[in-house]
Amino acid sequence: MFFHRKELQFHAKPDRPDPVFAKKLQEILGGQFGEISVAMQYMFQGWNTRGNEQYKDMLMDTGTEEFGHIEMIATMIAQLLDDAPVEEQEEAAKNPVIESIMGDMNPQHAIVSGLGAVPKDSNGVPWNAGYIIASGNVLSDFRANLNAESQGRLQVARLYEMTEDKGVRQMLSFLLARDTMHQNQWAAAIKELEQKEGFTAPSTVPAQWEATEFSHQLMNFSEGEQSANLNWLKDKAPDGQSFEYVSEPKAHGGKPELKPAPDYMHNTLPNMDKQ
Repeated sequence: MFFHRKELQFHAKPDRPDPVFAKKLQEILGGQFGEISVAMQYMFQGWNTRGNEQYKDMLMDTGTEEFGHIEMIATMIAQLLDDAPVEEQEEAAKNPVIESIMGDMNPQHAIVSGLGAVPKDSNGVPWNAGYIIASGNVLSDFRANLNAESQGRLQVARLYEMTEDKGVRQMLSFLLARDTMHQNQWAAAIKELEQKEGFTAPSTVPAQWEATEFSHQLMNFSEGEQSANLNWLKDKAPDGQSFEYVSEPKAHGGKPELKPAPDYMHNTLPNMDKQ
């Protein structure tokens, strides 16, 4: 059960209209690493968690917070579109000054959503549920969450650089702070889980399933051997095993030979060069 409070979690009011920046903000709303993605990711991870009630509660806490971030950004986008001279888009091709100001506005903000946010990225690509990860394995999922927050924080930081609007920067500053918390949160949870389950996920894979002779090899598949100088190669792997650098990896599989396709597939005839 969900309840909506009318107050925003944090301030979301720009100093002035900016329809072009409204388009840019769409990325952290409906992009791959935007707030819709993390909200849905955390909620489905929480709903799919069996046992681990503390982790489930944390996922539901964080996922619900992210819905609040969606509302903040949607509100900011709407206010950036307030009083925007939409009709001037028609003049953009005629006037280079107007074009520089209005030419990069998202026309769907005017045509489709009535000066409101849309569940799409900054290029107008609709949000996709394929962006989210919810595997049922909390260690694997938390690692995906750490990546999502890292990518999201990166995008927010880049947007911060792109505006001088104090109101927009105030909201972005809050989002940066929450991304800091969430990265630390997932990293701490990962560390705790690794102490219980080991480093490699899932930890329940039987040892006999794995070709262990290849489990800790860094294989040199690119020109040069600079990767052989990586400092961490000299240390133990996080799971306690020793790394190995393979300068000239071997092909272990042999050369594949496939049977000719049956006639009803109408493939190219085999051995054409011998006829």
